[in-house]
Amino acid sequence: MKVIFTCGGTAGHVNPALALAGYMRQQDPKARFLFVGTPDGMERDLVEKAGYPFRGIPMGGFQRSLGHGGLGHNLNSLAMLARSRSRARAILRDFRPDLVVGTGGYASYPVVKCAAGMGIPTAVHESNMVPGLTTKMLEGSADRIMVGFEECRRHYRRPGKIVVTGTPVRGDFFDLTRAQAREKLGLTDDRPLVVSFWGSLGASHMNAHMEDFFRLEAADGMPFHHIHGAGRDYRAVLDALQGSGPAMTARLRADGLDHVPGLDVREYIYDMAPVMRAADLVICRAGASTISEITALATPAILVPSPYVTNNHQEKNARILERHGGAVVLLESEASGEALYRTARDILRDPQRQADMSRGMAELGIRDATKRLYDTVMSIRK
Repeated sequence: MKVIFTCGGTAGHVNPALALAGYMRQQDPKARFLFVGTPDGMERDLVEKAGYPFRGIPMGGFQRSLGHGGLGHNLNSLAMLARSRSRARAILRDFRPDLVVGTGGYASYPVVKCAAGMGIPTAVHESNMVPGLTTKMLEGSADRIMVGFEECRRHYRRPGKIVVTGTPVRGDFFDLTRAQAREKLGLTDDRPLVVSFWGSLGASHMNAHMEDFFRLEAADGMPFHHIHGAGRDYRAVLDALQGSGPAMTARLRADGLDHVPGLDVREYIYDMAPVMRAADLVICRAGASTISEITALATPAILVPSPYVTNNHQEKNARILERHGGAVVLLESEASGEALYRTARDILRDPQRQADMSRGMAELGIRDATKRLYDTVMSIRK
């Protein structure tokens, strides 16, 4: 069996394809795979590090605003799209796949569209609540559209093509029980664990709010453990905390916080699997990959959707969790350090509310998403 995966733009588009490729290889060690994306996108690096061959198709995105060069940008993207079709056909004729799977990103469009026109079975995975432009354009051509939640069906014109698969979550998220994860992290008391992190878009603004959050929890005597991933703002966060005053009871070393009981500010959370497994509450953005993780783990959350993404899709992702009672949604304009802290404290002081939120998350969680993707794409093979 030979399969082409086409994806790009964000890790949230690439990781489902990598998860499915890995599962398919387990089922059929002789299967061959080719990934297609943009030549200079992050997908090339992620795919090649995973050990799969990669072919590039130059593509450009489209801007909604035509001002400040937007019109010229869009005309150039249209020209690239027109040229991409011949490149996609050449790749398809050379590799001769039995199946083509698109998981998002502009490069998916010419490959899936041409494959469908050549009679090759095709499927598209959409990880966001509302379909992106590429998925909308491919709905009429693809044999199946795979989505994260049942509520997603209403956003499509052909609901009969829709299969609810969920979005794959890393298997190591479930290797440990919550108790084992807490033990691995060295959490020896019964204080709950808060985990917080922000994506690169708007992270500086939100990290500034977290500095206020840290001061408030220190003033309250650190009622919970807290692991925060500050990302590229790590040093700026530490510098800001240096002037926090006696409430922080802190000495700052060059490599981080010392003697602030329960507070662990990191540049990156490299051991994300045990950290997320141990979490009692997660505070984060509402990207599709994160949504799939917290629902699969049934972990209550405070979500602050990024306002900097196309079609406001993060807020739409977050609202579905809010409707099921699994998350509290604060828009960025509402999400001060004090508002975040008070909301977290109120949730963690109320065991019944925590349990209700966990049940709401579990209603949406799909742990076997990778298998569902596999079963779906295998069902359309000719």
